Amino acid sequence: MSIKNISNQKTNQAVTLHNFTFESGDTLSEVELAYERSGPKDAPVLLICHALTGNQYAVGTEDSPGWWKGMIGEGCPINTNKFQVITFNVLGGCHGSTGPASINPETNDYYRQQFPPVTIKDMVHSQYAALLQLGIDHVHAVIGGSLGGMQTLEWGLLYPDFMNQLFCMAATPYLSDYGIAFNHIGARAIQDDPSFKEGYYDRTDRLNGFEIARMAGMVTYRSGTLFQKRFARSQTESLYNIQSYLDYQGEKIKQRFDANSYLYLLEAMNHHDISHGRGSLEEAAGKFKAELYTVSFEHDLLYPKDLIETFSRYVPGGTHHHVNTDFGHDGFLVEFDEWGSWVEEKLNKEQ
Repeated sequence: MSIKNISNQKTNQAVTLHNFTFESGDTLSEVELAYERSGPKDAPVLLICHALTGNQYAVGTEDSPGWWKGMIGEGCPINTNKFQVITFNVLGGCHGSTGPASINPETNDYYRQQFPPVTIKDMVHSQYAALLQLGIDHVHAVIGGSLGGMQTLEWGLLYPDFMNQLFCMAATPYLSDYGIAFNHIGARAIQDDPSFKEGYYDRTDRLNGFEIARMAGMVTYRSGTLFQKRFARSQTESLYNIQSYLDYQGEKIKQRFDANSYLYLLEAMNHHDISHGRGSLEEAAGKFKAELYTVSFEHDLLYPKDLIETFSRYVPGGTHHHVNTDFGHDGFLVEFDEWGSWVEEKLNKEQ
């Protein structure tokens, strides 16, 4: 086992996997997966899977709260007094795990577009190997939203006996044409930027196309109702506040994410389809052994309620919960007091 600290916090570390083979057939001699670990080491394990531009810092710190702070923590719906919680930065990510922004040891240069294509299955296989290295051969539940929900579904099919429960939030069994369309707009905006240089850009903060990709994404993550309530055509000087908000989000993504990694993860999402190689959707759904809980959110343009609810009925014992919210797809990141107790109840029913 090869594990090293990558920050001053004891719970933030990385696991090194040797000779990892991707679904494409490519093999890398070393792959690192960065992770965050919280809660009692002898408590049941919950694996949290992050979304597209997320990372391993689901809990974070008091000074730098994680993206699910309020959902995870002492006394929260996912209670770190009862569970130990592990979150990996996905393979292909850019927050400590090996991806396009990592150094290729064979060339001593960044992988960039030479990194092997990454699939949702690759993410799950790598996390499984990492958990085994950490001495964990079973988890109580796998939980994730959006890209994390895609991983959750693959977990339940690739390793059906590894967990008791699955919580798939704001994700469908396959990405819709609508979702692929917006991913395509984002990808083209990045790739057609002259500064992109086919992935050999000098600095991410000079990629105006990356800003546009993020703006397009933000329009699908929230609802028109929420935008209207929040901005109501208000403006400051020459810009409407909604314009300033999107400009801010576009600028912000360039400071915290790698454009090549973003493209790789978009492609992984595009190809997500649990029925691939498993027959029809109904046949694939019948292969789940763990309890599957699905959660949809009102106004989610990318992962609609009807598809999630229909899929849930195909799964033996599948249970669906719908959340009424104006936040749309991003509903799984907010308003925990509105729906977190439902998750808490299901998680603790066997404890």
